Amino acid sequence: MDRLSKCEANYVPLTPLTFLKRAGSVYANRTSIIYENTRFTWRQTYERCCRLASSLRSLNILNNHVVSVLAPNVPAMYEMHFAVPMAGAVLNTINSRLDAKNVATILRHSEAKALFVDYQYVQLASEALRILMADSQQGQSSMPLVIVIDDVDSPTGVRLGELEYEQLIQMGNPRFVPIEVQDEWDPISLNYTSGTTSEPKGVVYSHRGAYLSTLALILGWEMVNEPVYLWSLPMFHCNGWTFTWGIAARGGTNVCIRNTTAYDMYRSIATHKVTHMCCAPIVFNIILEAKLNERREISSPVQILTGGAPPPAPLLEKMEHLGFQVTHAYGLTEATGPALVCEWQAKWNHLPAEHKAKIKCRQGISVLTLADVDVKNMETMESVPHDGKTIGEIVLRGSSIMKGYLKDEVATSKAFKNGWFFTGDVGVIHPDGYLEIKDRSKDVIISGGENISTVELESVLYKHPRVLEAAVVAMPHPRWGESPCAFISLRENETGQKGDVKEADIISYCRKNLPHFMIPKKVKFLSQLPKTATGKIQKFQLRAMAKTFQVTEKKSTQVNKEIPQYHVEGHEQILAMSRL
Repeated sequence: MDRLSKCEANYVPLTPLTFLKRAGSVYANRTSIIYENTRFTWRQTYERCCRLASSLRSLNILNNHVVSVLAPNVPAMYEMHFAVPMAGAVLNTINSRLDAKNVATILRHSEAKALFVDYQYVQLASEALRILMADSQQGQSSMPLVIVIDDVDSPTGVRLGELEYEQLIQMGNPRFVPIEVQDEWDPISLNYTSGTTSEPKGVVYSHRGAYLSTLALILGWEMVNEPVYLWSLPMFHCNGWTFTWGIAARGGTNVCIRNTTAYDMYRSIATHKVTHMCCAPIVFNIILEAKLNERREISSPVQILTGGAPPPAPLLEKMEHLGFQVTHAYGLTEATGPALVCEWQAKWNHLPAEHKAKIKCRQGISVLTLADVDVKNMETMESVPHDGKTIGEIVLRGSSIMKGYLKDEVATSKAFKNGWFFTGDVGVIHPDGYLEIKDRSKDVIISGGENISTVELESVLYKHPRVLEAAVVAMPHPRWGESPCAFISLRENETGQKGDVKEADIISYCRKNLPHFMIPKKVKFLSQLPKTATGKIQKFQLRAMAKTFQVTEKKSTQVNKEIPQYHVEGHEQILAMSRL
């Protein structure tokens, strides 16, 4: 058997680009993209991608050159996921919620040869380019070629330079032959981490990893043929968790929306009979808090794949009452999006609603194309018992894991150790093999020797009917070393007020629902919690606030009774940070 060798007939490098070529032929007349009044078929999408790839080559964009894009979920953003690698280049989707300094940092670090900018972000791009120009004059970086993406449905005429996206489409060759992928290990995209605690790191995906991750997710989510997919998840976030490529594989319809508002989501779901969507749990609140004039009736079930912070069980129950069927996943940028999915089992259908919601909060089991996942004791590197209690760090292994961090060998070697990718997340494995995150390793609170999971405490807080958002971090404590501090934003009451809920109310509620050692020693109300550009709560900011709180304990005149007295310092700093 060892004499049987690879040849062009039996070995073709894996790449998600094959999904589009197939869709353009097999699903030629199906609707590929809906954006307001604009419609494309899969034949048209394939042709448009060929045209754009052709134009990129004519602009001297060569193999492995980085092409950046700053845009919302519009057709151009979708098409570039195919057109850029079809030209042999590497796609870099930039988080549009970043500031100009961070955008400039990404352009500089990636050495982008071209920057596509949606008209909505021309001002942001201009500021970033000014920063980059100052660097280029000092010889630190070069300037990318700039192309504006005008609105394909309602052109605005806004420009930044001479080139415009639709002009490149028209100029390109519709019969352009895409550059063949020579090695499936070649890079297809470059995604930057959110950089909540440090400079963002450039995560490089391979064609092989993107292909396998795409297949794993459409299988793990049991996505049927011809889905109607709503782009509520930013395509800049891990390439839309690979569903940019996956919807082509299923011959589905991409419903593009510029803004993830309650009105736009409900309108799109009702009008286009949306079957699938992805989002972070924060979007649940946007859907649930929608005003009556923003809502539309959901006539058929909508499948939602959610990831990020573990969604509290009460939120899941409320979403399902509206007609959304939620599947929970776990992943990170370095894992090409979701790596675990809470695969549902029929035997759970007969459980009480609250019990089902708790199961759905688990991160689940590995996707099919991940080689292995484990929870390990970091001191001994032994697997933890499958008891749902013993915690360890979650580690992953498989072809869908990133190639590494661009230009950062130290960070890459730190992430890859002993044949595993170390996530930095702490979790447990239940007896049925399903994994559940308990916290980020740096977020576990150790109070008087007790390990407190902030995720568990937050889940209880979310059950309070007036709590909209909750985050728990450690604060200094003179006796216990550290103790829980809860930051909360509230829902308005019937009269539109929030001030009727006091700290004592929340602490009293916690006393009824939590072990004594887990009760927050301080509750701080904020109008909204600080978040990253991808909607994740920035706990490092909350930890900084909590460090300004001081807890002193004064003994009362009663024997063996201690009444804690709380003093908050740095009030102005807290107010300033809460506005971020």
